[in-house]
Amino acid sequence: MSGSWSGSWPKGRAVIASIAGLSLLSVGLRDAAWACGNAKVLAKYAASPKPGALRLAALPPRPGTPKPAVLSPSAAKCDPSKFRIVLDVGHTAESEGAISARNVAEFDFNLHLAQRIEEKLKAEGFAGTTLLVTEGKSKPGLFKRVVAANNLQANLFLSIHHDSVPDRLLEKWEFDGKKGHFSDRFSGYSVFVSRDNPEFKTSLRFAELVGKEMRAQGLQYAQQYTQSIMGRYQHELLDKETGVYRYDQLVVLRKTRMPAVLLEAGSIINREEELQMKSPERQHIVSSGVTAAVKEFCDPRRAIHGPL
Repeated sequence: MSGSWSGSWPKGRAVIASIAGLSLLSVGLRDAAWACGNAKVLAKYAASPKPGALRLAALPPRPGTPKPAVLSPSAAKCDPSKFRIVLDVGHTAESEGAISARNVAEFDFNLHLAQRIEEKLKAEGFAGTTLLVTEGKSKPGLFKRVVAANNLQANLFLSIHHDSVPDRLLEKWEFDGKKGHFSDRFSGYSVFVSRDNPEFKTSLRFAELVGKEMRAQGLQYAQQYTQSIMGRYQHELLDKETGVYRYDQLVVLRKTRMPAVLLEAGSIINREEELQMKSPERQHIVSSGVTAAVKEFCDPRRAIHGPL
């Protein structure tokens, strides 16, 4: 997996997403930064503010902040323009998360995909979508993400990640003259929720919608998390049709006061799937699926009857 874990992969291959503070990254990443996965190159864009992105400094903790209202299937018609979504970009340029088979940082993948999802959601009228990009290495930063989302009184929190495997399952190879590691044994997306989230049932409902849309796009979910080979990373499968797993310990899932879901969009340690995850085609598939899930979550009648 990635830094979606509350711990880290052995030997630091999947460092936890810890944050010293919050800054902004511009929407546009240069091709060179994406191709080489150089976190220092990505960090150059931290000073470029972008509408809809979040500055943590502007959101100090506010004790007593009311819990955001959660829409239900019986609720009044959803207004997308007032529906607040936080897209959390997993990891930072300093704490990059997993390293792909071709030595590209997970953070690069997470940022690119989250930007595509943001674009599609806003194109569908979800103007209140906020891209949460953080920097630094300190563990308390995980709680800063939660504080930011809670202070926004968001209706939905979605954390974007890409998957890996424990070190003992990795094999060595060489790519472009550099040593690397891979595991072609596992592939696929996965969706995680926490029973400790105060809106667990609603979180599960959204997670199932995301998984349903991924399956509708022809994608398969990662099934290794139920296997004993995963050791301490083994998780309970809550929905065998859509690939939703239980992961109670994740800070960003259990401490947020709104429905919260973490999406592992695919495995970047699998050599074939890594290439797919970098492609505009796969990013379009995933971002379209997430957008469809958000629309149905916001207003279930819309998915059944079309625009109202």
